[in-house]
Amino acid sequence: MYDFLIDPLRLDSTAEPVILVSRRQQAEIRRTERHSHARGQLLGTVRGVVTIGTDHGRWLIPPVNAVWLPPHIEHDFVSHGAFHGWSVYVAEAACAALPNTPRVIRLSGLLNEAVARAASWQEGPFSQAQWRIAGVILDEIAVIPGEALDLPMPADPRLQRIARVISDTPAERRRLEDWAVWAGIAPRTLSRRFVLETGLTFSSWRQRALLLRSLEMLAAGNSVTTVAFDLGYETVSAFIELFRAHFGTTPALYFKHSA
Repeated sequence: MYDFLIDPLRLDSTAEPVILVSRRQQAEIRRTERHSHARGQLLGTVRGVVTIGTDHGRWLIPPVNAVWLPPHIEHDFVSHGAFHGWSVYVAEAACAALPNTPRVIRLSGLLNEAVARAASWQEGPFSQAQWRIAGVILDEIAVIPGEALDLPMPADPRLQRIARVISDTPAERRRLEDWAVWAGIAPRTLSRRFVLETGLTFSSWRQRALLLRSLEMLAAGNSVTTVAFDLGYETVSAFIELFRAHFGTTPALYFKHSA
């Protein structure tokens, strides 16, 4: 059963180039099954962390970021902890100058203000002022660079098996050689194809999977100590240092900075 922020019929029936909708904070986990739509979608949160999944990878979105999904990209959605979010739906014709692959972007002050203004609009033809603000939103989506909050999935079925197990059980600490035996692939081939198909070495991919899962767990209210040991780190300090090196702050401060 789908759980959309907006009636799908409105996405198909309206001529508005940009539609913005928001969902007030709710404590329960929110899930949307795999689906697609003809409009592009920029999805962000005011509170909470969400994960977007596609056939090609997973994208994790904390409140300082948003994810851009081009038209017709099949995706699913799950929130982690309390969720208060918004989506900008962009008409397909207006997406020609926008990125043609999913990406996570850092929200600029200008984009935040434009989205906040558009959230108050009523349905109906745009005024000249609304067209200008819609243009600002589109320009910001086009020019803001992507950030490394994605977990790209390999295409090789053997590597996919490994990636899915690690994604589901990130504390699993088998060596690359052990994974190769388990999946029926030569270790050198596994190492080489992981780089070719994801852009990351196997160890870097696994590390990113752990860090993204740590954000999900922290957003759900788990303590730093619980997250560190549940994800298989030998010490809490080792987890904190790796987290700081990747995100630029400590786990305890991350969501305070994002608020």
